Formats: sequence, structure tokens, C-alpha cells
Amino acid sequence: FCRVAPQQKSRIIMALRRQGHVVGYIGDGINDAPSLHAADVGFSVDTAVDVAKDAASMILLRKDLGVLAEGVREGRRTYANILKYILMGTSSNFGNMISMAAGVLFLPFLPMLPTQILLNNLLYDVSQLAIPLDRVDGAMLAKPRRWNMASIRRFMWVFGPLSAAFDLMTFGVLLLGFGADEVLFHTGWFVCSFAEQVLVIFIIRSTHPLRDRPHPVLAVTSLSALAVALALPYSPVAPWLGFVPVPAPVAGALALLTTTYLLVVFGTRRWLLGADQAG
Repeated sequence: FCRVAPQQKSRIIMALRRQGHVVGYIGDGINDAPSLHAADVGFSVDTAVDVAKDAASMILLRKDLGVLAEGVREGRRTYANILKYILMGTSSNFGNMISMAAGVLFLPFLPMLPTQILLNNLLYDVSQLAIPLDRVDGAMLAKPRRWNMASIRRFMWVFGPLSAAFDLMTFGVLLLGFGADEVLFHTGWFVCSFAEQVLVIFIIRSTHPLRDRPHPVLAVTSLSALAVALALPYSPVAPWLGFVPVPAPVAGALALLTTTYLLVVFGTRRWLLGADQAG
């Protein structure tokens, strides 16, 4: 369009928004104020008139549209990393809630002590501190995304019970397979559940986990937290935390369970991604 009046600019913007588009408008004059208000995001420059700058959502400090492009990419990257955290947090917490609720029904003791739960959460949060720095799939940056609560709920309802199912298998291995007492049970489930929670980050974080490498800082924080959790039962503070050293046969069985869980999550992730794309 060319040679349009200010009111006509606003009509064009509103027509685009009614069709579902997200509209940005750049202007620096008095007559641009109505259009800056009408757009989803109004941009102006620091040399614009005061009316335009007051009406704008953002003010460019230099006349370079590359700044906007970089801002859009950074916003999409931030959205993708927030989504990773939400997916991992909701599925993990939902699964742990099911496991704890089921455990108290048939175990003669608590599945995990309160101190151990707090320690698990602390180490898990440390392992995810670098998620904002993580790399993002090119597909997530290629086009704008909207929050899809149905997809998040579906992810939670699939991976939460899946995590709980492997927790219950861990219960069975510790109690029936090795006749673990209360302290060994707490230690075994703490180590196994934490390993599953942390290592699954590398599968859930990307649609192509074998191809897309995580940010080095995320890898360091996650693996460092895992190393601390694995070392705690053998450390001097183990008795204070209610831990004991894990015998080699038990450790081997838990490692096999963790590996199986990660493989099942990998396959389920691919299936769920295909279902979302088809939908």
C-alpha cells in the first residue's frame, strides 16, 4: 500500500490482526501514533517525535532492522527453553507424585525421607540452571509458536505415568529382587530416580537428541549434579542423609533400569512428536 492516510493504516493493521496475524508497525511521526497503538507491537526510533515514542512498545536505539530480527530469534529461543523446563518439570513432578502416593499404600516405610526429597529437588534444580543457555532446534526458530496447553498436558499424561511405572519397577527390584531394607531402599531409589530425571533432560530437550548437542554448560551442570548424587552414598555425610553404599549387584540392576527407561522415553518421544505433527 502507498499514499494512505493514518486512519487507513490502522484499518490495514486491524484487518491483518483479525485474520490471525501478529502485526508490528514502525513509525516516527505524529501521524504514526494511531497505527503504533493498533499494532500488536509498535516500534519507533530514539530520534522520533515524543508522541510516537510514547505510543511505541519498543524504541530502537539504532536504525537497523537486524536488531528486530535478532530480538525475534532470541524470543523464540527463550520460548523453546521455557517449554523444555515446563515439559520436564510437569512430567517429572507428576510421575514422582504418583510414585510417592502408590508407595505409601504398600511400603512399611516412606519411599523417601523428607530430607532426601529436598536434596533431590535441590540437585535437580542445579542441574537445570543452564537450560536458558541451551541450543534450540532450527525448526523452533523458523516460525512463531503459540502456547499449546493440550500438547503440554498430553506430554505430562504420557511421561508422568511412564516415569512412575519405572519407579514402581525400581521398588520391586529393590524389595523383591534384593530384599532391601529401609535405608538401602531409600538410597537405591534416590540414586536411580535422580539419574533418570537428569539424564532424560538430554532426550527431552530436542526433537533430535542424537544430532543436536546440548550447550556445554548444561552438560556440565547436569552431569556434575548427577556425579554428586551418585557419590553421596559413599561420602562421610551419607549417615546424616540416611544413605548407605549401594552394593555392586544392586547398582548394576539400577543402571540397567535407568538405561531401559531412557530408551523407552526416546522411543515414546519420537512417537509423541509424530502424533503432534500429524495433529
